[in-house]
Amino acid sequence: MAAQTHGITGDTTTLGGFLEREIRAAMADPAQTRTRALDRHANAHDASHFLLIPQAVAVPADAAEVANLMRVSATHGLELTLRSGGTSLSGQAVSGGLLVDVRKNFRSIEVLDGGARVRVQPGVTVRDLNARLLRFGYKFGPDPASEAACTIGGVVANNSSGMACGITDNAYRTLESLTLVLPSGTVIDTGAPDASARLRSLEPELFKGLGELAQRVRSNPASRATIERQFAMKNTMGYGLNSLLDFDDPVDILAHLIVGSEGTLGFVAEAVFRTVPRLAHATAGLLVFKDLHAANMALPALVDSGAATVELLDSLSLKVGQGLTQVPGVVRDLRVEQHAALLVEYQSGSAAELVDLNAKAVALAGSLGLDGPADFSSDPTIRAELWHLRKGLYTSVAGARPQGTTALLEDVVVPVPALARTCLELNTLFNKYNYANSVIFGHAKDGNIHFMLTDKFSSADELSRYSSFTEDMVDVVLGEGGSLKAEHGTGRVMAPFVRRQYGDELYGVMRRIKELCDPSGMLNPGVILDDDPTAHLRHIKLAPPEVDPEVDRCVSCGYCEPVCPSKNLTLTPRQRIVTLRDMEAARQRGDTELAEALAKDYDYAGIDTCAVDGMCQTACPVDINTGTMVKRLRTKDAGMGESAVWGTVAKHWGALTQSAGLALSLAAKVPSVAMQPVNRLGRKVLGADTLPLYSSELPSGGKARRRPAPSGVPAAVYFPACVNVMFGPAGDGNAGVQASFEQLCTAAGVELLVPEGISDACCGTPWSSKGMAAGLETMHARTLKLLRKATRDGELEVICDASSCTEGLLHTIETEVLDPGQRPLRVVDAVEFTAAALLPLLQGTWKRVESMALHPTCSSARMGLNPALLQIAEAAAETVQVPESWGCCGFAGDRGMLHPELTESATAAQAGDVVAMGAAVHASCNRTCELGMTRATGADYRHVLEVLAEVVSREIPVTGQ
Repeated sequence: MAAQTHGITGDTTTLGGFLEREIRAAMADPAQTRTRALDRHANAHDASHFLLIPQAVAVPADAAEVANLMRVSATHGLELTLRSGGTSLSGQAVSGGLLVDVRKNFRSIEVLDGGARVRVQPGVTVRDLNARLLRFGYKFGPDPASEAACTIGGVVANNSSGMACGITDNAYRTLESLTLVLPSGTVIDTGAPDASARLRSLEPELFKGLGELAQRVRSNPASRATIERQFAMKNTMGYGLNSLLDFDDPVDILAHLIVGSEGTLGFVAEAVFRTVPRLAHATAGLLVFKDLHAANMALPALVDSGAATVELLDSLSLKVGQGLTQVPGVVRDLRVEQHAALLVEYQSGSAAELVDLNAKAVALAGSLGLDGPADFSSDPTIRAELWHLRKGLYTSVAGARPQGTTALLEDVVVPVPALARTCLELNTLFNKYNYANSVIFGHAKDGNIHFMLTDKFSSADELSRYSSFTEDMVDVVLGEGGSLKAEHGTGRVMAPFVRRQYGDELYGVMRRIKELCDPSGMLNPGVILDDDPTAHLRHIKLAPPEVDPEVDRCVSCGYCEPVCPSKNLTLTPRQRIVTLRDMEAARQRGDTELAEALAKDYDYAGIDTCAVDGMCQTACPVDINTGTMVKRLRTKDAGMGESAVWGTVAKHWGALTQSAGLALSLAAKVPSVAMQPVNRLGRKVLGADTLPLYSSELPSGGKARRRPAPSGVPAAVYFPACVNVMFGPAGDGNAGVQASFEQLCTAAGVELLVPEGISDACCGTPWSSKGMAAGLETMHARTLKLLRKATRDGELEVICDASSCTEGLLHTIETEVLDPGQRPLRVVDAVEFTAAALLPLLQGTWKRVESMALHPTCSSARMGLNPALLQIAEAAAETVQVPESWGCCGFAGDRGMLHPELTESATAAQAGDVVAMGAAVHASCNRTCELGMTRATGADYRHVLEVLAEVVSREIPVTGQ
């Protein structure tokens, strides 16, 4: 059997001129139709093992533009695929035609009835929706593991479920109504009083046909029995035929057929859901068994006990989990052989009830023959570690796959009594077909398991082996009365087997549904229904080439995308990686035209506008920091002249920072209208990535960092950040963070030592972010020498007052080679030091400001400083609010001055939320981030310690000892 691939071994053609004009004309902004190679390849990849390269990518502004695009596609026979989060695993979010991005401009949330209902658009992630519902005591019913990145559009399209919701709180069961755009362009709000009459009037054949199909199914006892049996368990195979039994009105049937239809019947512009109560109390434990069979044998007792979730992890899952960050102790300390584990959680609405649940859980676990402790915990940190292990399992296992292979994840369900037998049968097939290291995990409570295969899937032998394995696997699952898809959707991977699962009659019903809704067949062809028995062997994504050691383990899951500051401007971390891979693959096969086309636009989109903030790493299950890759690319691209300049800068850093501060002070005295033309001319001559853009919100320069030697014994070494020399404090008369922190220390009776030579020291972040390796090495050496002396060879800890610089110092000390017995340097942020060491010493009361809008930074998030940051904020303000849309501001040192469009894009949503808050003061913990938020909101952002020092000084507290 020959390998059949598409896109990775050659690019598709773009749209013809006439058709491209038609599509551009369908939208108010023609530029939102993108045909560059970079755009098409960046958006081609999703989390599945399939790959097609679209001919164009469209980013519609609203439902009307989606309707226009559908009409054009239907008229010209161009396939159209709707794409939101791109976390789909079965190939339903890739397209060789027109790919329509319905994430970027569809992110509205409207909470209804005090949280009992919610109206939401398809681009909203499950995590963001739950964050909005949190204050009301409710949550979204579906709870997929990919909740950080998957969107409501994908949840509806795949009828996603997850850990706890089963088949009672999934998208199908909690849907109240939706606004649907049909391929004809008709828009129907199924919740409107006249929805049924409107559907009958505008789409008479569809209205009549759905009624006839409902009657056809209901009058056939065999069909009814099959549907009732199949949908008594999780089932996303084919269309949701249960809607033909559950509803009478064709408009309600249509609304629920759309759920799980994977973008093949229409577009959901918004949906209204009933939410479920959020049970605020939970206890969880990881129960370890000697093998997979023993774990499965314990299931009935756990299910009967009322466990909210019972998640299965086999031995390979546990082994992979041991290599992750935040590894639970029970996993870290386990010598894994044939072990398997069940992650069990009980949930409750009250703390008192939870105590009883916890005791019963421990007692039950102790009777199950565990090969480990019967421990449960309600501690949020321990529970977070357990769920971090489970929720990132697929991407973690896929990330650990052998280099040069592709990961393929399957998703099946069987009746719970058959689960143990099915797991054993699957292991037999793994051995039969020599699929080594195949992992089994999933939602054991529902009989729903996932298993992963890794192979190249490129040669005829590899495809033949996969084909034979799939045939046997289908026989096993269907032989146990199961479904070939439980929650990941049919997609392309199981489309050839829908007929086998349902039989000819019900397959015919599904075909008729598709014909009624999409007569031209242009919506996502090849997904759900495909009569080609080898369709699942086409368009398989070949193993990507190696491009960088930091990112080669990326599995394109897309978890990184929601936290990326450049996501709405240029590329996301996933897109930076996949386009770099496609560029390298094109070079390797000699396709210089494609390689050059991708490279032409990559510098700006992939490198220049990356904030290298590392927020992607906080969301990545395999701990990838795409910024590290971008820094390497900047190092590679840096010319000898630029490197020499930054090397010289490192040798004269004190003079440069003071000169920069002086220049800003002088600029502040010149009218902006006079400064900006000169500045823009300089940027035009020297380059936008070389000369920063001056803007009116920039402050005057700051003061030197020097400080007299302490009169007493210092408690710590204070390393004021050099950024505060270049950029002075906000507003008139404000002291700045150094003076404020020193004031707080004085009030608490704490002596600080600012090292001699501090003016020439730096954490190294400016050189690191620009990829200037030689200058970075110079600065690291100087700063380490200074800190070694000042701390008395590591005896004192080092305190820094800018979160990004604190993180930079942590990276600096990581480079130090220690002598035997030498103490490592210790660095702590001033916010953390103040919360832990100063606040307990500041006795007395002070009048707090009324309200504060607080901006955590990417560095404070990465270092785990945000709890301390919130503690300081609450000591300074009566009310503290962090915007729900909080994210990295994209200022990134000087990146926001080199590319102000990055900060503007990154802060757009957050700025609106901040303005609506109307807070009395605005605070953060890093000077450049404060500048970025000031630019975005028009409000002066200050360091949170400045605000605290001000309020504390209103009543001098008694110093504690």
